Amino acid sequence: MTDSTPPLHPMEREQLRGESTLVVTVTSSSEFYDDVLTGIKDLERGSEADSTPTLSFTSYDDLMETLTPRVLDLIKAIRREEPSSINETARVVDRDVKNVHEELSRLAQLGIIFFEEDGQSKRPVVWFDELVINLPFDPDAGDTAASAP
Repeated sequence: MTDSTPPLHPMEREQLRGESTLVVTVTSSSEFYDDVLTGIKDLERGSEADSTPTLSFTSYDDLMETLTPRVLDLIKAIRREEPSSINETARVVDRDVKNVHEELSRLAQLGIIFFEEDGQSKRPVVWFDELVINLPFDPDAGDTAASAP
């Protein structure tokens, strides 16, 4: 099995290890762009930008398709058991190695996990202690979930 996920630079891994929370949210592409632009402007003015690691999805469907209960169980098992390889991870969750490898590769592409290479083995690492899912409801966009009964 080959993996096209680019490895994180050692400085990126160390920076992530210093964080304890990953925030997951749903944001439109334009809102995400505006947030990044605001952060850059804040840095240019010498202000501190929010450095909380955040993963943004463009729709609720994308979020729910990615962070399924099965994937969340996989993340939790890696954090709790600290398996030394993808094969061991598959044994821990009692699942097929190929399917686990595919899910881990997707999680690595999203920055939810990273791999530490040890010879031929790749150890999945969950770098956060807490995953916070922020689901904003925008009543202006016609989302009735934010409306009062």
